[in-house]
Amino acid sequence: MNEFDPFDTDIETIGKAKIESMILDEISGTSEEIFKSDTDRILIDVTASNIIKQINAKKTPPTFELAGPRKKIFFDPSKLKCAVVTCGGLCPGINNVIRAIVLELHYRYRVRNIYGIRYGLQGFIPEFGHQVMDLTPDRVVNIHEMGGSILGSSRGPQDIEAIVDCLERMNIGILFMIGGDGTLRAASSIAEEIKKRKTKISVIGIPKTIDNDIFRLARSFGFDSAVDIATEAIKGAHKEAEGYPNGIGMIKLMGRHSGFIAATATLAQQDVNFVLIPEIDFELEGKNGLLTKLEKRLKERKHAVIVVAEGAGQKFFKNTGAEYDPSGNLKLYDIGLFLKEQIQAYFQGKGVEVSIKYIDPSYMIRSLPANANDHVFCGFLGRDAVHAGMAGKTNMLIGHWNNFFVNVPIPATAGKRKQINPHGKIWQTVLEATGQGDLTNSPG
Repeated sequence: MNEFDPFDTDIETIGKAKIESMILDEISGTSEEIFKSDTDRILIDVTASNIIKQINAKKTPPTFELAGPRKKIFFDPSKLKCAVVTCGGLCPGINNVIRAIVLELHYRYRVRNIYGIRYGLQGFIPEFGHQVMDLTPDRVVNIHEMGGSILGSSRGPQDIEAIVDCLERMNIGILFMIGGDGTLRAASSIAEEIKKRKTKISVIGIPKTIDNDIFRLARSFGFDSAVDIATEAIKGAHKEAEGYPNGIGMIKLMGRHSGFIAATATLAQQDVNFVLIPEIDFELEGKNGLLTKLEKRLKERKHAVIVVAEGAGQKFFKNTGAEYDPSGNLKLYDIGLFLKEQIQAYFQGKGVEVSIKYIDPSYMIRSLPANANDHVFCGFLGRDAVHAGMAGKTNMLIGHWNNFFVNVPIPATAGKRKQINPHGKIWQTVLEATGQGDLTNSPG
């Protein structure tokens, strides 16, 4: 699937925006220059040859709607109530997004009723009994310094009709949903149920995935922070490996279906000799297998560093039963511990003593505060989410594409996944940096 394939980029609205926005440009004293229009568009494919083909075929090149404040808004801020919910796994930057949403609503739009829904979608369901949290500037002023989510989170689906019932009881006008692919699918279903009821509630998604694997988005928050911390783990593993004869440092990183963290951290800290990711097949045995090449590396250099993404090598567990987590995700088997055992057994069988230092920093990375780059990125996401909601847009998320923040229909991304191209620049550069070559036994 190609991100440039034709798809609908129109953004749904819950009604015509008729109210003059009160946002002012604090520098110039005017609001005219800061407003964006729905006709302001960002090219999806900026390749000149493809644009020329579209023009010659008398077709309009596909574009995303530019994010940002609109001159006319749908909601009356003095009467508006908003809700914020965070779902799924933790990720650096969640609190930053919450903070940006609250401060933008309060100070720029003068909205005074903002509620935090506790523990994900459970917070909408009466049986769980989770109290809502009042989100004020004082409550959120320092939360960007903390990891995790002040609202808590949960996994697993909840009844969509019950969620919309709750929104109606609370008289919510805008719902901001921060979460990954499952959350975005739920957001789209909530928007559809709202449309079916002909209720005026805007649903805005802020995509969250530490793996950076959301389709048609160039970047997701938390990824930059994860790479930062992962490089520190690589440094430690490298020093540990160098410190012992036949030392092997092995780091397991996040990446269920996409190896962006493993590949990017490897390029940021080029002490890695082997990188294993879900998109690229590898073998253990045989002429080009990992164990054979690892043995050669140890003979030549006396140490080695391996980075493995959590979703790599799942084929080695194919004879075991499949299990799923509450969100419907296939539970992954621990490839890190499996490789550690395989490496130990292989060298023990050859009478060679190795020293394996195994590091799994995954949960530490997920729960730490965001770094400086993600601080800034999360601020843009949160503020643009508010602009979209206030304008009455719905069933959409805020994305980043070609260096612009854009409004993207949730159906254009949900249920799809971005992965590393085996023939693309990232993976080819990883191969150059590590020298690992092909780890399969395919001919040639």
